[in-house]
Amino acid sequence: MSHDAAVPITGAEILVRCLAEEGVKHVFGYPGGAVLYIYDAIFKQDKFQHILVRHEQAAIHAADAYSRSSNQVGVALVTSGPGVTNAVTGLSTAYMDSIPMVVISGQVPTHAIGQDAFQECDTVGITRPVVKHNFLVKDVRDVAATIKKAFYIARTGRPGPVLVDIPKDISMQKALYDYPREIEMRSYKPVDKGHAGQIRKAVQLLLAAERPMIYTGGGVILANASDELNRLVDKLGFPVTNTLMGLGAYRASSGHFVGMPGMHGTYEANMAMQHCDVLVAIGARFDDRVIGNPKHFASSPRKIIHIDIDPSSISKRVKVDIPIVGNVKDVLVELLSQLDAAEAKPNAPALQKWWDQIGEWRGRECLKYAPSDEVIKPQSVVETLWQVTGGDAYVTSDVGQHQMWAAQYYPFNQPRRWINSGGLGTMGVGLPYAMGVQMANPGATVACITGEGSIQMNIQELATCKQYHLTPKIILLNNRFLGMVRQWQELDYNSRYAESYMDALPDFEKLAEAYGHVGMRIEKPGDVEGALRDAFAMKDRLVFMNFITDRSENVWPMVKTGKGLSEMLLSSEDL
Repeated sequence: MSHDAAVPITGAEILVRCLAEEGVKHVFGYPGGAVLYIYDAIFKQDKFQHILVRHEQAAIHAADAYSRSSNQVGVALVTSGPGVTNAVTGLSTAYMDSIPMVVISGQVPTHAIGQDAFQECDTVGITRPVVKHNFLVKDVRDVAATIKKAFYIARTGRPGPVLVDIPKDISMQKALYDYPREIEMRSYKPVDKGHAGQIRKAVQLLLAAERPMIYTGGGVILANASDELNRLVDKLGFPVTNTLMGLGAYRASSGHFVGMPGMHGTYEANMAMQHCDVLVAIGARFDDRVIGNPKHFASSPRKIIHIDIDPSSISKRVKVDIPIVGNVKDVLVELLSQLDAAEAKPNAPALQKWWDQIGEWRGRECLKYAPSDEVIKPQSVVETLWQVTGGDAYVTSDVGQHQMWAAQYYPFNQPRRWINSGGLGTMGVGLPYAMGVQMANPGATVACITGEGSIQMNIQELATCKQYHLTPKIILLNNRFLGMVRQWQELDYNSRYAESYMDALPDFEKLAEAYGHVGMRIEKPGDVEGALRDAFAMKDRLVFMNFITDRSENVWPMVKTGKGLSEMLLSSEDL
């Protein structure tokens, strides 16, 4: 679609041209009355592809995973009223995990706003708490500048989703097309460079440490700072832990990696977090699922360095000694430069003693589980998946026990390969995440690890996969329970399994086949590897694997609510 810049075009056409200018290749969406002019403009262009999902929530999740796995800004399009309210869960999921996205929503005509018009809702008011920013466009001449601002806000500073609400009459009115090359916002000036003096203090503290610990989160991945992190850890020889959101930021195959921290983290990671004398937090926010009870965490004296793009995250939950506000990549580059120039080196004797202690903690083998020849252990499915894929898959997950087993037993050596909902913990993301990943990374190996509760929340997206020839492999760890709910009920509610048993499950294999895909049912441990190899050999088919797993298996280790990191349960014998 080409236009003379001197000829007025519709707001819908302006929007479509703006998206093309931003390099958008895919838009996930679902049409409705308020966005039909926009869909008509999409129909007449060839710069990007629209992916028709079957539910608006899935559109946002798919755009979210598109962003997570590619470092692009994901884009979604929904209609007014129920279209945008269906999108709120996806927006909140992305907001909690700081994922850059732009969501376009339709709105009733400007003259009808506030009149309880058909399919009207207060989109700006409803979404304000779950987006980085939102806009209501009231003049067609503002469309281009607003879209430019939306992409700029989404991808800079601490990233996040931005929503642009466009009334139907604005999409049909005409204006000259003028997309700004640069954007200047007086009220929004994110800082990139860290304070050199603070970085100097951090270097001195790190080199003097006797029991150092590097704790990293999703901010490292969002800042594309994985290379710098790997260089930092390798240079210093310090232990490092990646949070659930940060897995893959530092390569799991290295001996410096002590596993994931927190509620279901490793014994060695949690003990090192609790007993270190210098802790450097990089792109992490001291989440409650990571540090456990804040009072218990603070009971061990330690110096804390905190590097984060968002000043509001620093000393929010844990008081820090050396705050460094800036883009993680820029700060690490400067940190490495100062370390290279420093005459002092890490305290080698103290560091060796510290590693000896960590080795003792590792000796507890906290991720060891009892194998079985009778029933499929969910951990073994994940381990076998890693072997079959050579550790090189993009792995999406839903939320629950299967999510934790995926994080524990599939070691990630690269960033942006592990796609899950961390902050909000949203069931139903796994399948639309797999769609978004595959659209962003055509030809990649994509596996979706899910549970029989989560998968049913967006299972209609099997139709989207069929329409667009998407072929992720779905690994359902089916224990016939809402597994994590059941685990908590067993441990804290005297095994009163209130509404956690899935009493009527579909025949997942036939359901997958009904959508035009391949279904498998695997019940014997000896059949696990063969089934996975057969599935991944079918490059051009979506394969839905229903693994009937041990229904009593729990996720260990575990830090119960209100407990500290050193008060872990390593198995049911610790109860």
